[in-house]
Amino acid sequence: MGLGWMEIGAILVVAMLLFGPDRLPGLARQAAQFVKVVRQMADSAKAELRDELGEEFKDVNLRDLDPRTAVRDVMFSAPPPPAPAVPRQRALRPGEVPPFDTEAT
Repeated sequence: MGLGWMEIGAILVVAMLLFGPDRLPGLARQAAQFVKVVRQMADSAKAELRDELGEEFKDVNLRDLDPRTAVRDVMFSAPPPPAPAVPRQRALRPGEVPPFDTEAT
């Protein structure tokens, strides 16, 4: 769920009213630095996890481990092919003996 232009505009207007135009650039700079630090921490955690898991898990994408991704893949994938048609069998007539295979029993 991303932010639309209306939400971003509303956030900017509220920020201007709360902090004023003179403090807003400094706060934006601090927010950008915070996002940069968080990204670096996440990247280092991913690298450390890959190192700990070893070579056999080197190509694992961490997004594939998210249960929401698995459910989304199953729900929006192509439907399975239809099952093969079962030949229709007719009902036995009165007095008719059912087929019997002596080799099958």
